[in-house]
Amino acid sequence: MKLAISGKGGVGKTTLAAVLARLCADEGQPVVAIDADLDSSLASALGVPNAEGLTPIGEMADLIAERTESGKRGYGKLFKLNPAVSDIPDKFSVVHKGVRLMVLGAPKRGGGGCNCPENVFLRTLLNHLAFQRNETLIMDMEAGTEHLGRATCEAMDAMLVVVEPGRRSAALAEHVQQMAKEIGVKRIFLVANKVRSPKDIEMLRSALPKGAPLLGSIGFDERLMTADLEGRPVDEVGGKLFDEVKAIRSELLKRLR
Repeated sequence: MKLAISGKGGVGKTTLAAVLARLCADEGQPVVAIDADLDSSLASALGVPNAEGLTPIGEMADLIAERTESGKRGYGKLFKLNPAVSDIPDKFSVVHKGVRLMVLGAPKRGGGGCNCPENVFLRTLLNHLAFQRNETLIMDMEAGTEHLGRATCEAMDAMLVVVEPGRRSAALAEHVQQMAKEIGVKRIFLVANKVRSPKDIEMLRSALPKGAPLLGSIGFDERLMTADLEGRPVDEVGGKLFDEVKAIRSELLKRLR
């Protein structure tokens, strides 16, 4: 299974990504979790020790210059569009409790989806992970879809957009849905988080974009908020959170059949 998880900052997409990765790993599945968010908090959510020592791959200037043959300042120069990346996942990742974590880093912003060496390298790496390796792939994204090129998205089974009760979150979900469709992501689903009552679900159902089914919801939990603020892993919350995500995953698998 290949999943991309999106949503506005603070909505809980990293929590969902971490629990999904943890559930799959606990069942014995090989799992690669990719932190492609500027916030880079997936490591702490998974409880990876010494996570602050992980350098985002997108910031490894010397490595990217070597593999793309661009030189340290490759802008305006010719460089390789198919750099070698097959060794990157094993060399620049850490495995914790069965989950292989990679910190991707964000692409350069100057040209958005530009073909600068960094972006080409990251897209090639994602294509390799999506097409050439058999692990379950779970990617914690930024709110946008910059990390997904057209080739990569073809290998994604689905994109999950996490929303919280509120019009702004629903509006962003519609924007992300539109962007994802533009680059060819065909299956987009919604997950509600921080839900306090059935009224929250009713409000979201009326505000959320059409054509993207709501898979399920995660209830508001003060313990989860505290764990997030203190940088403690989702394992320490456990219980209801994991049961809710299990139900969401079960519904997703039904819809993907």
